[in-house]
Amino acid sequence: MRIPIPLGLICLTGLGLAACRGDETIAAYGAAEITWHLAEMDGLPFNAAASLQFPESGVISGSAPCNSYSAEQDAPYPWFDAQKLSVTRMSCGDLAAEGRFLQALQTMTLSEVSGGMLILSNDAGRELVFRAAE
Repeated sequence: MRIPIPLGLICLTGLGLAACRGDETIAAYGAAEITWHLAEMDGLPFNAAASLQFPESGVISGSAPCNSYSAEQDAPYPWFDAQKLSVTRMSCGDLAAEGRFLQALQTMTLSEVSGGMLILSNDAGRELVFRAAE
C-alpha cells in the first residue's frame, strides 16, 4: 500500500535541508582562522603590506597598504566573489599600491587553498598569491 506524501511536505523538507548546508565558502576549506599576507600580484612580488582574513561565514576583511577593508564573500568554493567592498579612508604613501590591490581583489573569481598558500585568480589570467602568517 502506498501512502501519499503531500507535495508541500516534500518542499518544506528540501528547504530545511538547504538551510542546514553550512558554510560552503573558501573559509570552510582551509582559509579560516588564518591571516593571509599578499606575497605576489600577477607574478610579481608585492612589496607593500596587505592581508586577507575570513573572520566569519560570508565575510572577508584585512588590511591594505594604507587602510582596512571588508567585503561580503559568500560564493561556494572554489569560486570567489568579493562584493560590497568597504574601505577606511586614511592616506599614506602606498595609496597607488593599495588601489591596485583592492581593484585586483574585486576581480578575482577562483580560489585555491593549498598548505600555507592561498591563490585567488580570474579568467583574465590575473593572480593574487597569499602566504599564511607565521
